[in-house]
Amino acid sequence: MTIVIAVLNQKGGSGKTTIATNLSHALQRDGKKVLLVDSDPQGSTRDWNEANEGNVIPVVGLDRETLAKDLQAVSQGYDLIVIDGAPQIAKLSAAAVKVADLVLIPVQPSPYDIWACADLIDIIAARREVANGKPKAVFVISRAIKNTKLGTEITNALAEYNLPVLKSKTTQRVAYPTTAAEGLTVFSDSSSDAAKEIDAIKKEVLEVLKHGA
Repeated sequence: MTIVIAVLNQKGGSGKTTIATNLSHALQRDGKKVLLVDSDPQGSTRDWNEANEGNVIPVVGLDRETLAKDLQAVSQGYDLIVIDGAPQIAKLSAAAVKVADLVLIPVQPSPYDIWACADLIDIIAARREVANGKPKAVFVISRAIKNTKLGTEITNALAEYNLPVLKSKTTQRVAYPTTAAEGLTVFSDSSSDAAKEIDAIKKEVLEVLKHGA
């Protein structure tokens, strides 16, 4: 059975592609067969894949509302599918939520970014009502500034959505944009702090899939 992880946030610039590409590579490094799906019409993940000439992870572009049907045609033989979601297009987000076992919601530690998640949370809640509580959903803090604490207002804003938050997060590091520009991931230096951040997120994601948040 293929597990589907959708990395979604309808706000642009939340770090979706960074997390989707790096998380996919982390899972692949564990020996899993991983397919990365670019469901964003802007095609950032496809551009990244072209930069590495398709040598890191298999990538397909499925930026249509027929995502559920299209995914069935390409999912054979994969242990995991990671979907890099589209910002600002509710119908594409809804299509990704429909097929997901887990929705990973990257949010920058800003109240404005967190408030912008409201529509996506509504889509997830509506899907859960008709799909026996599926998909699972968790927040992951993205692009946190090192040596700063998440403010009380951030914690309170997240709490309003009644969804868990991963303990692991990404921080603002040069390694993320630098490796992305080369079509690589932070695992080009597997001992780097950025690689450790992604590995920590991967471990938590697998735990959520196995046991729940």
